[in-house]
Amino acid sequence: MSTTTIRVSAKTHRILTLLAQSQQESITDLVDAAVEIYRRQRLLHETNAAYAALRADPAAWAEEQEERAIWDGTVGDGLTEGA
Repeated sequence: MSTTTIRVSAKTHRILTLLAQSQQESITDLVDAAVEIYRRQRLLHETNAAYAALRADPAAWAEEQEERAIWDGTVGDGLTEGA
């Protein structure tokens, strides 16, 4: 795995060091995990905001509901899992 250097405040470095020690993992692994968690949280936040905007538009929300109804019809397509 290739790495690079990033600058963080002394306070953040102390926190990372303590967390890494308590979890018995490297700071690199800890930062990797933290960034992935943050990325997922941002994705959920942005998705929720997009759905809120969609719901605020009655015509767009009705269209979304119609499309969902069409896709829901594929659930009972008779295919078995793994087929």
